[in-house]
Amino acid sequence: MPQTLDAAAVRDWCRLSLAALGQAREEIDALNVYPVPDGDTGTNLYLTVESAAGKVEALFTDGAGAPTLEAALRAMAHGALLGARGNSGVILSQLLRGVAASVGAGPCDADGLRRALRRAADAGYEAVAVPVEGTVLTVAAAAADAAAALPGTAGLSAVAEAAFEAAGTALALTPQQLDVLGRAGVVDAGGRGLVAVLGALADAVSGQSPMGPLALATPRPVVVHATPAALLDDDPTGPAYEVVYLLDARDEAVPGLRARLGALGDSLVVSGGEGLWSVHVHVDDPGAAVEAGIETGRPHRIRITHFASAAAEQADASHAVGLSPTRAVVSVVQGEGLAGLCRECGATVLPADPDRAPSSAELAAAIRLAHAREVVLLLNDAELRAAAGVAADQLRGEGVRVAVIPTRSPVQGLAALAVHEPARRFDEDVVAMTTAAGATRYAELAVAEGESWTMAGVCQAGDILGLIDGDVAVIGDQSEMVTTAATVLDRMLAAGGEMVTLIVGEDAGPGLADALVAHLRRTNPVVDAVVYEGGQGAAPLVVGVE
Repeated sequence: MPQTLDAAAVRDWCRLSLAALGQAREEIDALNVYPVPDGDTGTNLYLTVESAAGKVEALFTDGAGAPTLEAALRAMAHGALLGARGNSGVILSQLLRGVAASVGAGPCDADGLRRALRRAADAGYEAVAVPVEGTVLTVAAAAADAAAALPGTAGLSAVAEAAFEAAGTALALTPQQLDVLGRAGVVDAGGRGLVAVLGALADAVSGQSPMGPLALATPRPVVVHATPAALLDDDPTGPAYEVVYLLDARDEAVPGLRARLGALGDSLVVSGGEGLWSVHVHVDDPGAAVEAGIETGRPHRIRITHFASAAAEQADASHAVGLSPTRAVVSVVQGEGLAGLCRECGATVLPADPDRAPSSAELAAAIRLAHAREVVLLLNDAELRAAAGVAADQLRGEGVRVAVIPTRSPVQGLAALAVHEPARRFDEDVVAMTTAAGATRYAELAVAEGESWTMAGVCQAGDILGLIDGDVAVIGDQSEMVTTAATVLDRMLAAGGEMVTLIVGEDAGPGLADALVAHLRRTNPVVDAVVYEGGQGAAPLVVGVE
């Protein structure tokens, strides 16, 4: 178990945080009653961490070699600052900035993590003009206190786990500290998001599976009986607008901006430093809030939301104009061959990079490009479910009816496209496509990147892995690609099957498809086989059995 945090662990922290927030996003949205019950805290936190994870991932794929711990933490904080959404996202970006500032050039051992958690909590309180207890700030402080209370002999993993557990305990107490939470019967939404991020940190430093402790220790919310509209009526005099922007400004000019914006409204959070700041405030005069930014520096990425209008627009989204009455299918695929197959079936294609999953923004853009009132989204990758959920919610707010079919493999996507019928009612079409995808078992070959434990035993770098339904079932030597693939086929067909689809990738060995077709003719002559040149880079071979 590592005794110091490194750049690879920061990368894992980002990935696990994104997965945790993706899983909890809708739950957190439902908890959102403070400071404004607009039901978007989970989505805002997901988008903030998605931006942070993207900046960290870029460090590992830019060809410059492995980044330092300092570079990884700074990239995480910077990405969060650039992508911060809503009050919760801006506060989280400041917490991450506090961690990066505390660790610096490192190293970050158990004591270093204690200091980083304390600096993060302090930075959060400093960013908020009027700190309120019973919020994410309280949860951050409790995590830092618990880490500091451990004996000096505690290791890095113990500190991270103590912070996570204390955050969960503090979260459960937030309804007792903030009246609006108590009346609604929920815990604080931003605090719930921070618990997810701290759970991901504990997993990253301990090497446990994603969501390992999170699912066990996070308090479940009480059922909300009040509606957002009823809660809004509790404070009809609250500011009408949310104003958010990035600001290029000298650090010494920011205190004056804080004072000016504080006099204009509430829910003021200003995070950042070193010339770049993220500003969030609720006001009745959005022009004055932007003007204050102009007089301080250069505001950009300005977003102004009128709370009442936003709610009305979402309710009337079904009447959106400018959309074609037709239905479209958007399919996410790797490889030009697979993309061509999907286009032939009438799908709009979002090409996927084997080294980087598309973001929620890219998925949303692909749905918009379809210019349809009804869209079916085929993911073809289990890792895209969270990002797709965020994108779908955004487009539904714009009046597009979106159904996400969580296909885990391109062969499932092709099976769904094969039964797509635009003349059917939308719900019936989605059910038919989902059923076809679910009836298609899938497998693939992959090349092991390093030594690892799997369900089939220990693999070494360069070994050929045969995965069935996402789990490693066969391990073969790099010279045994055909043998490994044949074993995978035999195991899949042992449960029955009438049609085998083979999608050959760019790294497939010569003659792989021909050898497998010949093997099928010898062992299962009644099974039909079809071969496509997919061109995907991630998997030498993808297999489907229907």
